[in-house]
Amino acid sequence: MNNDRRDVGSTMAADEEYGHGDRIILLEAPGALRADLDRGAAIAWSEPLNILTYDAAEPSIHPMYLDHRVYQGSSGKVYPIPFTEQIADEGAMREWQAVHLENEYVRLVVLPELGGRIHIGYDKTTGYDFFYRNNVIKPALVGLAGPWISGGVEFNWPQHHRPGTYLPVETSIENGDDGSVTVWCHDHDPFTRMSAQHGIRLRAGSSVVELVVRLHNRTSERQSFLWWANVAARVHDDYQSFFPQDVHYVADHARRALTAFPEADRPYYGVDYPALAAEHEGADRIDFYRNIPVPTSYMIVDSQQGFFGGYDHAAGAGFVHWAERRLAPGKKQWTWGDAPFGHAWDDQLTDADGPYVELMAGVYTDNQPDFSWLLPGETKVFSQYWYPIPAIGAAHQATTDAAVHVERGGRVSARFAVTSRREGATLRILDGGVVVASATADLVPGVPMTLDSDVAPSDAITAELLADDGGLLVRWTPTDAADEEPWVADEPPLPEEIDSVEELYLTGLHLQQNRHPTRSPLPYWRAALARDAGDARTNLALADRAYRSGRLDVALEHAQTAITRLTRRNANPTDTEAYYLAGLVLARLGREAEAQQMFGKAGWDGAWAAASGVELVRSLLRTGQRRSALRVLDTLDGVVGHDTRRIALRALVLRACGDEVGSTAIARAALVADPLDATLRVLAGEEIEADAGLLLDVALDLKLAGALDDALRMIEAAIAAPVRRSGNVRPLAHYLAAEIRAIRGEEDAAARDRSRAREAEQDWAFPAGLDALRALELAVEAEPGDATALALLGMLLYAAGRRRDATTAWNRAIETGQQDPVLFRNAALAAYNVEHDEQKAWQLYGRAVDSAPTDARIRYEQDQLAARLGHTTAQRLDALRPVEHLVLTRDDFAIEYARLLVAEGAAAEAHRILLTRPFHPWEGGEGQAIATWDLALDALGLPLTDPPASLGEARAAYVAPVAVRDDGVTDYFATSLPEMLLFTQDGEDD
Repeated sequence: MNNDRRDVGSTMAADEEYGHGDRIILLEAPGALRADLDRGAAIAWSEPLNILTYDAAEPSIHPMYLDHRVYQGSSGKVYPIPFTEQIADEGAMREWQAVHLENEYVRLVVLPELGGRIHIGYDKTTGYDFFYRNNVIKPALVGLAGPWISGGVEFNWPQHHRPGTYLPVETSIENGDDGSVTVWCHDHDPFTRMSAQHGIRLRAGSSVVELVVRLHNRTSERQSFLWWANVAARVHDDYQSFFPQDVHYVADHARRALTAFPEADRPYYGVDYPALAAEHEGADRIDFYRNIPVPTSYMIVDSQQGFFGGYDHAAGAGFVHWAERRLAPGKKQWTWGDAPFGHAWDDQLTDADGPYVELMAGVYTDNQPDFSWLLPGETKVFSQYWYPIPAIGAAHQATTDAAVHVERGGRVSARFAVTSRREGATLRILDGGVVVASATADLVPGVPMTLDSDVAPSDAITAELLADDGGLLVRWTPTDAADEEPWVADEPPLPEEIDSVEELYLTGLHLQQNRHPTRSPLPYWRAALARDAGDARTNLALADRAYRSGRLDVALEHAQTAITRLTRRNANPTDTEAYYLAGLVLARLGREAEAQQMFGKAGWDGAWAAASGVELVRSLLRTGQRRSALRVLDTLDGVVGHDTRRIALRALVLRACGDEVGSTAIARAALVADPLDATLRVLAGEEIEADAGLLLDVALDLKLAGALDDALRMIEAAIAAPVRRSGNVRPLAHYLAAEIRAIRGEEDAAARDRSRAREAEQDWAFPAGLDALRALELAVEAEPGDATALALLGMLLYAAGRRRDATTAWNRAIETGQQDPVLFRNAALAAYNVEHDEQKAWQLYGRAVDSAPTDARIRYEQDQLAARLGHTTAQRLDALRPVEHLVLTRDDFAIEYARLLVAEGAAAEAHRILLTRPFHPWEGGEGQAIATWDLALDALGLPLTDPPASLGEARAAYVAPVAVRDDGVTDYFATSLPEMLLFTQDGEDD
């Protein structure tokens, strides 16, 4: 037995604990906290960091309708988030808000302005960054809404990459009674406004980083989601990703492809690994970064273990992730690949910190896309854990207490690492249950302990570590896993090829749940109803879809059809979702008494009791029935699941009844469990961040509960809040205020609010949701010539799939004489896609250009339309030459311009642009610049050469699975296709 502290290499010099040179400087703890740290406590504090930053440009003022963009295998829809398309070429020092956590073993840095990600994870015992430390903030166009940075740990929800990954979160520091310290980060999903809180926690005397997550569906609708914690690890030839030993296969996105693991036994991502291994032994080992030459994802399948991680053999250090297997089956590796193509991407994302891999941990998911469900009001709570390991090698088994590596060469030995001090621990190796080697020792984090034996390897070997009281810390035994090859997904048949109504319904549900980018569920559900018009499941699915797009009469008809079928033989069906949905529709239609009846019946089913209870209480409060509302709450509290919305409603009822003290006390007590819940904080009398979207969310909560005065105060606060890159709510907020004043009979005040809406700044004002829809519809009813309301209404309807209604709204806005380039551009898209009027589309783009002659996006889209309308390359080039300075401000436009130059005999000009202008690739759009470079070289009669550094990318050595087939159709299993696809005439209108 021996204590091993390996030389961890030159990358971990002792003076790097607080950084030097170009590394981010890790700040010393403030004086008072420093004393606590010296006593062994866990501490946290907020203090800015100065980091070299390549700023993301301001987002486009144009809404992006990217429903059919293929992104991570699902829809790349980005509306209502403004889309960012450019990154600065040069970096500058910038101060970032940072929250620091530290104990005797670990240092962490959290960046609230970048989604609350962990940016640095540093092991003080070995001097090793167990999470990849990117010493610059250098985004690339990888994120759903544009910018994304590598490094640290990104928390992805409700899809990957997180919609709010480049948006700020609100934070607070909690010091627990148990000596723990937690940094809570809170955001509202920019799409559906669900709430997420993740707490990053350190405990005294432990090297474990705990992530505590609370995902709350604060909406009235069932929502789909996934959760992937995306950990980056710095890699080189000797870095190994390790997974449980029962992992014999890994799968690609959507399980479209499969290979054995760790030795790939077939071509994967276009790489013939068995052939490479025949030339170079071990070249098929895809657990080592050095062997993967192309951008590659793999997700493990069917493991029953809870751990995995990465190990740096050169440094003698690494990390382990652990989470409870029943909730967290997802384990994945992603890499850009160890080849020039991948290295070029590394350079786009960092200045000097080199390549990385992503080791992702999925909760309620094991693939991408692979979405689960959150019921209305449901809260899912879970934890994930990471900790650094010293020189034990790749872990063969791990818990949150310890990890073990077992050598099975000539003789068995085991190396252990612990996460907290363990005095008098027992290390044992057993053979067939008989102890063959044993030792007692004091173990501490950062120092491995080795136990050797004289026994030869066998299937009866066990290696274990016991605490001084005999409690098991970790145990490894050989894994006996079935070697049967797992299933691989296939493409669903077309509706006409499916026999059963059930399969038609389920296929549509699969497409809807996983947000398929190119295939709609509607043909499947319509085919199902063509065979059985009363099928309850299909009618309910169509009711839900119609409801979400605001087609309330259609939704009610489908919901009632579902109820008729469900109750034909049984007045009390096993599932009452149809009643619940009917209640939502009736409430939106203002038929409160009928809605209350539906919610009451929905509450008979335990699955829907909590959600229907909340909606019933809201309806009762809107109709002034406070005592009835309290009775409903009394029947729910303590019986159904935790829901902060219900607590807020009780506080509101008490306030309405005059019990301010009781109301405030209830809200404050609830904040112990949900410290950053925005509505509860407002009801508790606490300040919340001046985030306009968050303030508007609270206002809508209050409005739904009939608290109109309070809602108006929050709306005014939202109007006063600064506009951020997440969007501009000011015009909508004014229209919502007008709706509330109209409800109260204050018509003059409502007219003033509508006037304020028209006067408000319109950039990034992209309304979404049923509350916004109602407010805008009412504004148009009150003033049919309100061009601002019509323009905003058109944006919302177009994004919701009601494209014909959107077209009508935009055309009406233009008829008022409104001169707005965003309106003209939107109407031009609709003219082409919906009205199929190519000439009108061209004219409208001309008006948009005249209104905003320096808007490069409008010019780019106009040129894309010109190509679709059959304009010659000469005509297009003639139109662009006078505005070349604008053309060259965009990567995509500059590439298109260079192609036009080549086509029209000006290849030398194209060559000059490609050599001198810096380009930034976008994920999935790789190869565009290189293809243009090759065209220019060919036209100039020059030999094919490697692309210059200015193009920002390198040639791919292998052909990855193609997104678009030879027939021009996007492959069903495509994972990335970044084309904007704004001009699509084949989309279905909901």
